[in-house]
Amino acid sequence: MSLIYKRSSALFNEAKEYIPGGVNSPVRAFNAVGGDPVYVKSAKGAYLQTEDGHEIIDYIASWGPMILGHAFEPVVTAVQEAASKGTSYGMPTALETEIAKLAVSMAPHIDQIRMVNSGTEACMSAVRLARGFTGRDKIVKFAGCYHGHSDSFLIQAGSGAVTFGSPNSPGVTAGTAKDTLLASYNNLAHVEELFVNNPEQIACIIIEPIAGNMGCIVPQDGFLEGLRHLCDQHGALLIFDEVMTGFRLARGGAQETTGVRADIVTYGKVIGGGLPVGAFAARQEIMNHLAPLGPVYQAGTLSGNPLAMSAGLAMLTHLNNHPEVYDDLAQKTEQLHLGIQDVLIEKGIAHQINRYSSMMSVHFCDEPVIDFETAVAGNNDWFKKYFHGLLERGIYLPPSAFESYFLNNALSEKDITRTIQATREVVASW
Repeated sequence: MSLIYKRSSALFNEAKEYIPGGVNSPVRAFNAVGGDPVYVKSAKGAYLQTEDGHEIIDYIASWGPMILGHAFEPVVTAVQEAASKGTSYGMPTALETEIAKLAVSMAPHIDQIRMVNSGTEACMSAVRLARGFTGRDKIVKFAGCYHGHSDSFLIQAGSGAVTFGSPNSPGVTAGTAKDTLLASYNNLAHVEELFVNNPEQIACIIIEPIAGNMGCIVPQDGFLEGLRHLCDQHGALLIFDEVMTGFRLARGGAQETTGVRADIVTYGKVIGGGLPVGAFAARQEIMNHLAPLGPVYQAGTLSGNPLAMSAGLAMLTHLNNHPEVYDDLAQKTEQLHLGIQDVLIEKGIAHQINRYSSMMSVHFCDEPVIDFETAVAGNNDWFKKYFHGLLERGIYLPPSAFESYFLNNALSEKDITRTIQATREVVASW
């Protein structure tokens, strides 16, 4: 029986009167897939409770942070206890040091970490720090990678910006754009050419080590290692944007799973346990350039907010004490991948499925999806049908072909089996 979301549609129509486009983040508007967004009333474990009275399986996990499922009890308890003492002080707390110490112990190659309020702020601050440390202006980013909505990054973004067909956002100045050099993901020769053409001008490379904003894109063998070598060769810094992957792929994030050292790492999502948070980290030599020690300014009244720090500490403590979570998640993701793949092969439907740990994406195309260009070559009409077909059957996927799935460990084998069966039903008539 197909689920109907009439109340969600009514709520969306009302929201459009007071909120631009009816949403506070563009991808929520369903422009990429058509129809009206689903409104959530509450969530628990692997399930979302909608305003329409339906319980649906969640495969976005709030875009990553709900790695242990929604309303994870230790996190909820920590937030409740923190809130009872006050919600914001604008002053230092011992809690900030406690979570910083834990994060530094879990992730390799970092000595210090600075808490901020979002992934956008973390990436913006990391690039400013890299420029201040190197004394250079230009940065290299990759088409299809999304590092938030700071001006420097909207020079051809993935995810929401591509969904709305405007990779170069109005409001970004020509002066800003000239200092951002675009490269193709998984194309080392292209990056090398940029260094040759801009000698001693590039401050840093910033990259999602496992991309999640053009679908899940996995780095090819030698690609990240090659970027590390180029940065060393030319005196630039390598920034890993681990806002999605940090503490999700492993205790040490992508640095641990790939074995590649980054100079600066940005974090978010998981370390807030679902609350707004971001962070950037590096070795002490680099972090010493930050105010109040150095000349690179960065500040925020809500940075290190006690609610977010309490939630993050509870989340990281659990992950640190239970590393088996990562194996469990990887196995569940593999099960989902192989099950969907078997159905699509059986039906003769052209597809590519990319997977890395607990991230994956389904692309309806013949050729391997290795970069932004191959990601946009997929059959978006098929994706729309697939998305809505599963939604009607109580399964929520990312509402854009340019987003990764994020699995949570509350998902059961029954949930995954149900998702595979729903896939079979949806594509039966294709």
